[in-house]
Amino acid sequence: MASSSATETPDTSYVKMDKEEDATLIGKHCQLEYCNQLDFLPFFCQSCKKTFCLDHRSETAHKCANAGAWAERRRQAQLSRPSAGEGKRMRDLVSQKPCAADSCKTTVGTALAPGVHCTACNRDYCLKHRLREEHDCKNKVPIGARPAQFDAVAEQTKSAFARLKAWGAAKKESASRTLPKPRPSTASARIVAVNNLKKSAKGDAKLPPEKRVYLYVEAEAETTTAKTYKGAFFYSKDWVVGRVLDAAAKSLQIENVNNQSSQERDKLRVFHVEGGRVLEFNEKVGSALVSGNTIVLLRGVGPPPDLIEM
Repeated sequence: MASSSATETPDTSYVKMDKEEDATLIGKHCQLEYCNQLDFLPFFCQSCKKTFCLDHRSETAHKCANAGAWAERRRQAQLSRPSAGEGKRMRDLVSQKPCAADSCKTTVGTALAPGVHCTACNRDYCLKHRLREEHDCKNKVPIGARPAQFDAVAEQTKSAFARLKAWGAAKKESASRTLPKPRPSTASARIVAVNNLKKSAKGDAKLPPEKRVYLYVEAEAETTTAKTYKGAFFYSKDWVVGRVLDAAAKSLQIENVNNQSSQERDKLRVFHVEGGRVLEFNEKVGSALVSGNTIVLLRGVGPPPDLIEM
């Protein structure tokens, strides 16, 4: 007759007795000895199995003789339920195998020594050798990889760096015959140098001052027919390096056959002294150069080659 027979376990030690389930139920007296109140909606205590009124429904209120019995039964019922992972195995529980480290004899894949898989070399290690530095991962060929292909890529990369080093040495030797030293690098010295440069620089007078970039321009003495192979000029920030090259070559009377010859040894290139590199023809002057920089027109130096394709 009590709701304790319901399928779901209630959250309290007492349950309300339902009159609709039992037509003969017309109320009960509270079984607390000094109360005995008639209650038409009594409460049933699941610990001492007695009926009480609203005021004495809790175990504390009626000083239950079997206090805590309901809570213990509820705890035991919860413990008897199957866990969420029961009947399943963890993915890491694999067959037992020795640690892949050369000097280690530990067996991994057990309860005491679970294995740790290294995704770089595709091997299983114990906890002591789980880090890549501990098992010398960088010198191991991954399991499943093709050794010949792996060695070929490493050899190709090493060869590319060797060619880069050789190319840099050759270009430095060929360019050192004419490259001037960079201008003063301190802030105060640079301001003074730029102010002096503005007084002597030549260029299009119609170009607004805020658009101008003042540069020192030099060239190899043997490539020009002019009396001097250097000068001070200003160009627009919106120009590309190729247009600066054409204007500088014309000002210094240097033969410019970039649009006529396909041979790199005949072409002129712009070398940025402060940046230490050859500028591309399509670079913007405003992003690659600042006032006070020095550029040198060199013939036959060429852009860096594609190392991987060589």
